Amino acid sequence: MTARANRIATLTDAAIELIADGGMRALTHRAVDGRAGMPAGTTSAYLRTRQALIEAVVGRLAERDRSDLAAYDLPTGPPPPTSAPRLDGGDLDALATGVAEVLDRWLSTGRSRSLARYACLLEAVHRPELRGILQHGTGLRVQARDLLTRAGATDPDRQGDQFVAFVDGLLFDRLAGAGALSAPPPGTAASRADLSAAVRTLLRALTGS
Repeated sequence: MTARANRIATLTDAAIELIADGGMRALTHRAVDGRAGMPAGTTSAYLRTRQALIEAVVGRLAERDRSDLAAYDLPTGPPPPTSAPRLDGGDLDALATGVAEVLDRWLSTGRSRSLARYACLLEAVHRPELRGILQHGTGLRVQARDLLTRAGATDPDRQGDQFVAFVDGLLFDRLAGAGALSAPPPGTAASRADLSAAVRTLLRALTGS
C-alpha cells in the first residue's frame, strides 16, 4: 500500500466504526478525524465530499470482505472455467461450513462492518447518486451462479442470486432481526454449527441434493 492508501484505509476504518456506533448521521469529516486520531481537516483533504467519503467506506468494506472470503478459501475472483469439476454433496457441505465461518465472523469480530454495510445500502435507497455502491455485491452473485451451475442446479442464474439474497437475509436476521433473540451467541462453535446447518439446507434445496 502507498502512504496515501494507508491513510485512506485508516480513515475509512474509523468511518466504519462511527457508522456502526451511530448510523449515517454520525458520519462527518470532523468525526472521522477524531475517531482516527488525525488532525482536523485530514479526512476532507483526502475525501472532499460526503459522497466521496461514503464511496470510500463502501470500497473498504468490500476489500475487507474479500479478505475474509479468501481466508476461508471461498471464491472471490473471476469464476473458474466451465471445465471445473462438478460439485458433489461433500463439496456442498464444505461450502456450507465455509460460508457459516464467514457469516459468524461478520456477526462477531466483523459486526461493525456488517452494521456499516447495511447503513450504506439504506443510504443509497434515498440518494440515487450512491446507487453505484450496489455494484460491490455483484461479484458474489457471479460466483454463486457458477457454484450452483457446477452443483447441477436447474436454473443457476436465478438460483445463484437467490442464494446470495437468502444468505444476506440470514446475516441480517442474526445481526438486527428477531433471529438474534434465539440464535446461539456469535463467535461460538454453536453459532457456526447453526449457521452451517441453515446454509446446507439452502444449498440442498436449490440443487435438489
